[in-house]
Amino acid sequence: MTVFNPFPDLTTTLKPSYFKRWTVQDYHRMSEFGILKANERTELIDGQIVLMVAKGTAHVLTLRLLASVLEDLLADQPVFISTQDPIQLDDFSEPEPDLAIVRGTALDYVDHHPRSREICLVLEVADSTLKQDCEIKAKLYAQAEITDYWVVDLPNRQLHIFQNPTPKGYTSHLILTEPNLISLPTFPNLSLTLTSILPPQRSPVNNPFD
Repeated sequence: MTVFNPFPDLTTTLKPSYFKRWTVQDYHRMSEFGILKANERTELIDGQIVLMVAKGTAHVLTLRLLASVLEDLLADQPVFISTQDPIQLDDFSEPEPDLAIVRGTALDYVDHHPRSREICLVLEVADSTLKQDCEIKAKLYAQAEITDYWVVDLPNRQLHIFQNPTPKGYTSHLILTEPNLISLPTFPNLSLTLTSILPPQRSPVNNPFD
């Protein structure tokens, strides 16, 4: 007996041209009208609304350490630290990086989110999102002319440093390991160590039955 399947193979990948690209204005209206749930963290990436990955304890601790270290280093500089807040790259992208060093003070941004020319550094912390952060987001930030982009690779305790943006991506990609010193973009006389922004390494647990 032949069984008719009313649902043929539905795994076909849709072409990008079949998707609507949402603008930043569309995105904000969706939030205002409650279309986007307040308890769901999203960001707008190249016209697509993306759900953000839940953050583990190591991710949260690293971000706290980063913010604390950078706030101390930059206390006398004309910048402020923004954590997990939106930045607008163009009409179709409004990501929420883990951290950004932004020019001026928070009061300078009453009527708009920081834009590329107002940002000294964008930084993402990656535990399970390293490929996305180093490929998709790196290209996005480069196209928006973000001059300096860092990705903290938690599992490998490394720092990816991207510089020299072009429309095709960054032309400089360095990977630093502990215990190297890193100078801050725009403020080369200020530096930090990779160890100071990473969670302490756990000592191996001895198994009494070994």
